[in-house]
Amino acid sequence: MAVVDVRRALLIVNPAARRGAAALDGVARVFARAGVQCTIQQTAHRGHAEAIARAQAHAHNAVFTLGGDGTVMEVLRALLGDATPVGVIPGGTGNLVARALGIPMSPARAALALLGGETTTIDVGTLEDGRVFAFAAGIGIDATMIARTSAAAKRQFGVLAYVVAATRATLALDSFTLRATVDGVPHTFRATSAMVANFGAVLGGLIQLGPGISPNDGMLDLCVFSPASVGDAFRLGWRLLRHDFGTDPAMHFLRGRTLHLETDPPGDTQADGELLAPGSLHVTVAPRAARLLVPRGTR
Repeated sequence: MAVVDVRRALLIVNPAARRGAAALDGVARVFARAGVQCTIQQTAHRGHAEAIARAQAHAHNAVFTLGGDGTVMEVLRALLGDATPVGVIPGGTGNLVARALGIPMSPARAALALLGGETTTIDVGTLEDGRVFAFAAGIGIDATMIARTSAAAKRQFGVLAYVVAATRATLALDSFTLRATVDGVPHTFRATSAMVANFGAVLGGLIQLGPGISPNDGMLDLCVFSPASVGDAFRLGWRLLRHDFGTDPAMHFLRGRTLHLETDPPGDTQADGELLAPGSLHVTVAPRAARLLVPRGTR
């Protein structure tokens, strides 16, 4: 851990995010009161945050994102292995990365906490097309939840819209055959959800996805869930709430550095809330490749 003296900050804002534009003035005031010279850049299209970070990060002590997890991922991809730390200010709907890092959900409070915070490094999952994720990638329920949550519902209900969609997808019990190769070893499961997780905690630690998941151990964790009935689904949910990962025929856990997942039939696929081409995932871990700002004392 190290404290960063932020005097010049690059703030990349996604105005299309749920709270991106609305929170900008308040966040800018936090930087101004702290005496930080802040360059504000707003994105105009997918991939723009990555381009801005590549072009301008070198002239600043830190790069901050104000948007959703997709904006965070673009910036992390641009700065993979770079010494410039990234501060995640939540402005989207799920804000998975910010929640996992213990960052306040109020954008202004988040900015203040990060300016007085410290740095940590985490592993990053890299996809075949070069995209990265910090929290998790998955096939099945989590991706279906994202695919079936409308922009209007996200704007109106926030993360609750995801909860409703996830509950519906879980109770539908739509299953698939999963062929997973983990560090060269093949496995086959019947599943409703398969997640390659870097962080284990969801909703501030209320739910844990699997045992011993660490964001900086140089490994990724495959969590496979296979409920065959509504009763199984409720039992799994209760066990995840209790962080109980004892032997259960409806959940399986594997750990590795390179993971390849294929499904039959092809299903919805996502990485940190961004939908991908359906049916398969090929993921490799980049150990401690992302440098992030976190509130002091949280990690």
